[in-house]
Amino acid sequence: MNRLLARLVGGFLLGLVRLLTGAQARWVGCPPKAEQRIYFANHQSHADLVLIWAALPEELRAITRPIAAKDYWTKTRFRKWITTEVFHAVYVDRERRGDEDPLAPLIEALEKGDSLILFPEGTRGHGAEPQPFKAGLYNLALRFPDVVLVPTWIDNVQRLMPKGEFVPVPVLCSVTFGPPIRLEPGEDRAAFLERARAAVIALRQT
Repeated sequence: MNRLLARLVGGFLLGLVRLLTGAQARWVGCPPKAEQRIYFANHQSHADLVLIWAALPEELRAITRPIAAKDYWTKTRFRKWITTEVFHAVYVDRERRGDEDPLAPLIEALEKGDSLILFPEGTRGHGAEPQPFKAGLYNLALRFPDVVLVPTWIDNVQRLMPKGEFVPVPVLCSVTFGPPIRLEPGEDRAAFLERARAAVIALRQT
């Protein structure tokens, strides 16, 4: 019963998001393919993970899990149910606690063969370009060299759900998936993260 309800709610949300945003998916040098991937994107709104989820074709949605801030998305029973049962999110703590590895939930998901939607900035940005990327993407690329890394640009979503607002405003949004990148042999963390950030920014022009 719970699974059926989750499918019904997921279908409703998918239709609602596409009605409000168009949820246009643009595949630039990267066809939609059912392989293990990390989609890494700019981050401007809590609606980001929903928009990417809605832009993916059904066969990719089924194997792709968004990363969700635990403090925000489990704050109410409804948010937690939606992100757990509909989006199958991987929860992360935004503040490190003791010796806990903040990447542990992501590593577990990747070891199971899941694909991920990741926001390497860590927190939402408000400028025209993403903030510097944190080390998580580099560490995952180092540990899982066979996982395909897909830069992703989300356009206009900040206008859909402005900060502090709870009612979405209809506006045309798009998600552009760019050519995959990989961690090159011997490439250091700073160089890789800046190159990954540049790959996301480059999609803004497409």
